[in-house]
Amino acid sequence: MPFRTPDRAECDVENLGESTIESPLAPVFAAFERAGPVGHVDPDDRVLLEDTEQAVAARDPAAGPPPSFEPARAQRRLFFDPRSTTVAIVTCGGLCPGLNDVIRGLVQQLRRHYGVERILGIRHGYLGLTREHRDEAVELSGAMVQDIHQAGGTFLGTSRGRQDPAEMVDSLEHLGVDVLFVIGGDGTMTGARGIVEEVGRRELAIAVMGLPKTIDNDLPFIDQSFGFLTAVARAADTVHAAHAEALSVRDGVSVVKLMGRHAGFVACYAAIAVNDVDLVLIPEVPFTWDGPNGLLACVQDCLERRGRALVVVAEGAGAEHRDEGEDVGPLVRDRLVADLTAAGHEPVMRYLDPSYAIRSVRADTYDSVYCVQLAHAAVHAAMAGRTGAVVARWRSRYVLVPMTLMTEVPHRVDPTGELWASVLEATRQPTRLDDEGVRLRPDEQRSD
Repeated sequence: MPFRTPDRAECDVENLGESTIESPLAPVFAAFERAGPVGHVDPDDRVLLEDTEQAVAARDPAAGPPPSFEPARAQRRLFFDPRSTTVAIVTCGGLCPGLNDVIRGLVQQLRRHYGVERILGIRHGYLGLTREHRDEAVELSGAMVQDIHQAGGTFLGTSRGRQDPAEMVDSLEHLGVDVLFVIGGDGTMTGARGIVEEVGRRELAIAVMGLPKTIDNDLPFIDQSFGFLTAVARAADTVHAAHAEALSVRDGVSVVKLMGRHAGFVACYAAIAVNDVDLVLIPEVPFTWDGPNGLLACVQDCLERRGRALVVVAEGAGAEHRDEGEDVGPLVRDRLVADLTAAGHEPVMRYLDPSYAIRSVRADTYDSVYCVQLAHAAVHAAMAGRTGAVVARWRSRYVLVPMTLMTEVPHRVDPTGELWASVLEATRQPTRLDDEGVRLRPDEQRSD
């Protein structure tokens, strides 16, 4: 489904009602006001979806205000009274660096700045909101989460798969939850939207706030997802090691499989960072095995010119060449060995797959800061009664994106965009690994 620009109304976030309770952060607002700029959200402040001259010039003035997002910053007045509010936190889906940082950031913000006393950790994802497991929820104290950011994974546990929204809302009522923070990817946010709709049908005052987690960086309306840069740095370390292996032997061939079921962002960024990769395969760009610009010919050419070849493949690449559930990494590895051997080479193959080792590491400093700021913004928004939204960083500001938009169109590498152009420049691979690809002229081929 191609990306479309939503209108202004689609960017508006649901609100549970009028905010009448003065925020505990009022002294902070007063300090900001004495200094000049105010520390709470101006009701008229919005963050524009688009910021290019062409987008502004192309917009029909009669179409109304341009699409924009509400900033996710502290509000002067709250919908929920912190002293009587029960909050729950759940982590869902695959692991990602920074999950524990987000959990810790939420708990500390709720306790230290808002004075919320009852914070529940839902165990093992949405499974913990089923009737069978809802009483396994644990009450989170500041001491309990104090050091969890020092480790990878998720302190609360996780699971994959859908659960019945009606049963999950039953569990929220059973636990007395007023605010639910959901940390997860597109499937998780789709599930959260189901909870929001069920809450609405029952006319309950329960806020549901999403914090987007995707190591593949495949959610829209986010500058970058938390944990992504940590993952890229670890992936680049593996690609460096694969390069050293390929250089150390005659006819050395290294294949590195990285995360990216539907989007090749990790593979692209890691390849550019290392800048010694010969070929990058991603889900968004199909390839062929044979032909003058096919994968096999390109790898053979690398061996003949440079004596080695380094290939990075995203896990979702080459869907057209394999059965559902078949692993593309071993497929590429085995096919290269067989065909290069048949062509007279004696390839020394090294295959590296660091995916799960990368997912489970602790966040680096940059991502840790990002996670804490994301948690702060989510608490501000939820305590003010916003619901059915995801906190995202857009144009370097924290904003509220409706869950319906976040799950409507996935984020993918644009084969005509700047990122893929940078990959082609870094690798000098053909523009396409098929009969329509364009090869560089011989005098432009690198010989290092």
